[in-house]
Amino acid sequence: MPFQIIRNDITKVKADAIVNTANPRPYYAAGTDSAIYEAAGAEALLRARKKIGDIAPGQVAVTKAFALNARYIIHTVGPLWRDGEHAERETLRSCYARSLALADELGCESIAFPLISTGTYGFPKDEALHIALSEIQRFLLTHEMLVSLVVFDRRAVELSEGLMGGIRQFIDDHAVQELHARERRTEAPGNTLRRWKYRGREHAALNGVAAPREDIQADAAFDSEAPGLSTPSPAMAPMAPMAAESSMAGMCLEDVLGSAGESFQQRLFQLIDESGMDDVAVYKKANIDRKVFSRIRCKPDYKPTKKTAVAFAIALELDLPTMTDLLSRAELAFSPSNTFDLIITYFVTNHIYDIFEINAALFKYGQPILGE
Repeated sequence: MPFQIIRNDITKVKADAIVNTANPRPYYAAGTDSAIYEAAGAEALLRARKKIGDIAPGQVAVTKAFALNARYIIHTVGPLWRDGEHAERETLRSCYARSLALADELGCESIAFPLISTGTYGFPKDEALHIALSEIQRFLLTHEMLVSLVVFDRRAVELSEGLMGGIRQFIDDHAVQELHARERRTEAPGNTLRRWKYRGREHAALNGVAAPREDIQADAAFDSEAPGLSTPSPAMAPMAPMAAESSMAGMCLEDVLGSAGESFQQRLFQLIDESGMDDVAVYKKANIDRKVFSRIRCKPDYKPTKKTAVAFAIALELDLPTMTDLLSRAELAFSPSNTFDLIITYFVTNHIYDIFEINAALFKYGQPILGE
């Protein structure tokens, strides 16, 4: 996929260009800067850096990568956060935009970024993430390159308070709905419901079988309260694929098989035609590689992974019924107890179709990100 968020030490990432959050003067300090110098070979890299001289905030320069598994190190100086009134945001945007432009000039096919200025420079992480995603997205709309955002752990990825709170509330609401459905089933003879609490949250098991729950990392993210976006009620967010019509009653098997509906590939390209977008716009919005998209177009029996099918639905800005219909043609479905499905449903029902923002939320909750 053209864009990915990965957990790793950036010095261990293989890419044509590694971006370093450099000191403005030709020496290195703590954090990512120090780690890159040590991994590349501090003496050799420092000699090359001294030949460049000072680098102003928002500007970039390039050296060889030396011992790193890369061709180049792109050095950029991020802004020191003061109060947001000293062009900090504009400077950070420049770091990403100029680094990407330089990588393109150098003929790079891949580039890896850290989250610039979020360490000792104190830039708010949620704003820094938003700026990084928007600049990378802007670049990829007109360029072909694999761009990786490398973070050491999921805590480095901070969503806005409103978005995070809205997702938490939405998942919680559906967890309660599932719990109530299980309680209703205890009315049947022989059914028993056992309850317990873990980390302050209620869990339940029917006849000893536990309800599906979010993973531990997602559960840990619910420990604090935060206001959210408007949270759709369960009725606004149907989770099952559209039901098949009952018109098959009385038909013989041969007629039923002969009336099979459109395949995923057929329906996908019909929706693309109806959208008015060209192929390039669709696969870029879907975070799909151009070569992968070409294979899909040429393969009538193509069966996508769930994250790929959902990526196309997001790119086409489908409503939930149309999305679930498209997925059903690839024998895929949504579940009301699956964290990935709930996050996608939250964004769709709130009419948020920015795949980069959705992928940041999926990454935060330990889910696979959209694209192929």
